[in-house]
Formats: sequence, C-alpha cells, structure tokens
Amino acid sequence: MTPILIYLLGMTVVMIIVAGIGIFWAIKNGQFEDMEGPAQRILMDDDDPRIPRYADSRPKKR
Repeated sequence: MTPILIYLLGMTVVMIIVAGIGIFWAIKNGQFEDMEGPAQRILMDDDDPRIPRYADSRPKKR
C-alpha cells in the first residue's frame, strides 16, 4: 500500500470516531428531545401590539 492510502484510511477512521463521539454526546445531552418545538415556535406570532411598530428614535425638536 502506498503511504498516502494509509494516511487517508487513518484520517477516515479518526473522522468516524469523532462523528460517533459527537452523535453520542448530542443524544446524551438531549439535543434530539424536542424536534418539532423550534419549527412550531417560529410560526407563533409573539409581537407585542402595544409597542409602536415604527417608533421615532430621533429626539424631538423644541
């Protein structure tokens, strides 16, 4: 085998191990518990109607 092939196979194994550790960490910490919540939350209208939409931020002239 050529040295580059050995290097590439080694890097592939390392990347698979890192990906596996990342997936197990995410599952352990509950990253996949609520998959629908963020998708529904973006559709909710939580704007406060008491706040003026186009507030004039410039100071008023006297």
